[in-house]
Amino acid sequence: MAQKATTKKIELSLRTRAMRYLVRREHSRAELHKKLIPKASPEDNIDGLLDDLVARGWLSDSRMVEHIVHIRRNRFGVQRITHELRQKGIAEHLISEVLPQMQNSELEAARDIWSRRFGIHPENIKEKAKQARFLQSRGFMLDVISKVLRGGEDGE
Repeated sequence: MAQKATTKKIELSLRTRAMRYLVRREHSRAELHKKLIPKASPEDNIDGLLDDLVARGWLSDSRMVEHIVHIRRNRFGVQRITHELRQKGIAEHLISEVLPQMQNSELEAARDIWSRRFGIHPENIKEKAKQARFLQSRGFMLDVISKVLRGGEDGE
């Protein structure tokens, strides 16, 4: 008779869990902390583990900021990206470092997104409102939206 294999749930260490999360994608320190807390026992030192991961260069909030900005920039505006960074627990000083770079390319990004979605300028007020709402939902500022909808090469 063949013996049935008993399946035992292998309890993973916090370090192993953290490494599995980091292999899949970049995480902020706060995000990883939040994911590890439910799996930690009272004697586990999550902050010590996170400090070690930072020291080894495997966990970096500044790298996370670069990653999010790079991935989201061709789809969203400054407001939406900034909101996402704050939700992920990124420090304000890291957000403010990348903010000027994003603001400089805001109009170009909005025009690109607008042209992929609509391509033609609104013919009436209803269509203009629809296009403005779309850009606003993507996190663009009203002044940028009005420049895009006005058209022209310089947006003025």
